[in-house]
Amino acid sequence: MTDPDPSRQLSEFTPKPGTTKAFREALGCFGTGVTIVTALNHGAPVAMTANSFSAVSLDPPLVLWCPARKSQRHDWMVEAQHFSIHVVAEDQEDLAARFARTGDDFDGVDWVKGPEGVPHLAGCLARFDCHRHAVHDGGDHSIIVGHVAHAAYRAGQGLIFKRGQYGGFAGPI
Repeated sequence: MTDPDPSRQLSEFTPKPGTTKAFREALGCFGTGVTIVTALNHGAPVAMTANSFSAVSLDPPLVLWCPARKSQRHDWMVEAQHFSIHVVAEDQEDLAARFARTGDDFDGVDWVKGPEGVPHLAGCLARFDCHRHAVHDGGDHSIIVGHVAHAAYRAGQGLIFKRGQYGGFAGPI
């Protein structure tokens, strides 16, 4: 039985080169948390906003994230032996937008050097300090698996990305 409400009808398609926009729109229906990954590029701090972050394993402690191959920062991130993944707080939308645009402008950003020299951003909800465990092919992205050497977290609401926009939680869950 079909739903009588036309706004609830699914648009169906087969993902292929001509349906890239529809595929992106379908993926955008899934709200994700926002992270900023920091690393070093020849000793200089670099960062990249990413919403492709996931836990992989508790034992050993592994997480993953996926930078786009077309990004100018892709190679920096894939080559980094150490990196930190920061879960962004709801009030850090400007920081997320900044590192979505540029990866090497830390002017005015509140950060300190972590044990491996990797930038630790202030105010984030959580941070996972990792060393590169593995890199896998993921089509137009790379899948970077990190072994978590240290983690930190605090209370608060996270920034969400859905349908091309940043937002927060509507209220208590």
